[in-house]
Amino acid sequence: MENAVKRIGVLTSGGDAPGMNAAIRSVVRSALAMGIECVGIRRGYEGLIRSDFTLMNSSSVSRIINQGGTVLYTARSEGFRTEEGLRKAAATCKLLGIDGLVVIGGDGTFRGAQALSKYGVSVACIPGTIDNDIGCTDYTIGFDTAANTAVECIDKLRDTMHSHERCSVVEVMGRHAGFLALYVGLAVGATAVLVPETQYDFNAHVAEKIRQARLGGKTNFTIVVAEGAASAVEVGQQIRENVGLDPRVTILGHIQRGGSPTAKDRVMATRMGYEAVRSLAQGHTNRIICAKNEQIVEVDIDEGLAMTKTLNKEEFNVMTVMTGV
Repeated sequence: MENAVKRIGVLTSGGDAPGMNAAIRSVVRSALAMGIECVGIRRGYEGLIRSDFTLMNSSSVSRIINQGGTVLYTARSEGFRTEEGLRKAAATCKLLGIDGLVVIGGDGTFRGAQALSKYGVSVACIPGTIDNDIGCTDYTIGFDTAANTAVECIDKLRDTMHSHERCSVVEVMGRHAGFLALYVGLAVGATAVLVPETQYDFNAHVAEKIRQARLGGKTNFTIVVAEGAASAVEVGQQIRENVGLDPRVTILGHIQRGGSPTAKDRVMATRMGYEAVRSLAQGHTNRIICAKNEQIVEVDIDEGLAMTKTLNKEEFNVMTVMTGV
């Protein structure tokens, strides 16, 4: 039977994440293999409003699988939050003959796709965010690379902290979720880890952990702070005033979003990109592509966005045991 899907669009939106280019590559090449044309939308939803696009082919995505960032660029669009903006975006899809749209990004990106779907645009969403905070999927593209970047930075800081017998307070990304901080904290053997999911208590979560470590013979300490849990600068000040140490504060910031994606992120992005195109080609509409138990599956966008995600209990328990020792 002839494929009813002739042309699809692909865009990246919200914060960039390592592996987005690998996902774009997978979408384009999977589409071409299925006899479907692929249009790249530049600058996210703003590009849909402004009709900023490019027709993509196999060479368009050559040698980008190892690149961080996104070749389609990304932007936040205030106009897309309005009914007028949504109508313009839907009109662009209709004008270009786009039968389905693959969107790559995080929760805000998915909610934008959900809103656009109400205007008759079929969407397939690929989770790409270093926060790993999408409720319906075990994994989001970019998390592994960001974690490895943070671990590498903290390992280097630790060499100096060990040499000078000091305390290092390191702030990692995670405004509303502590998945990255918890994972990184476990990987570097942090003295304490602060996450947004737990109400911050300096004495219990920092001071006592440092005291336990010092009583155990340690002379250097690493505190990992998710940006949404507390201010690393304020934590450093509290350590100086209440524990008597002279801490050094490092905010890793956007360095965590950049860099060449790890093998895991490249493979997951490629698998998810293929599944997104396959889903649209089979006539499925308004889906989120998810990782569940190492398998790539899809869920309805309304159901997926209604799901919530909590920190891994086992990881949290292990972290609790390992910190302060």
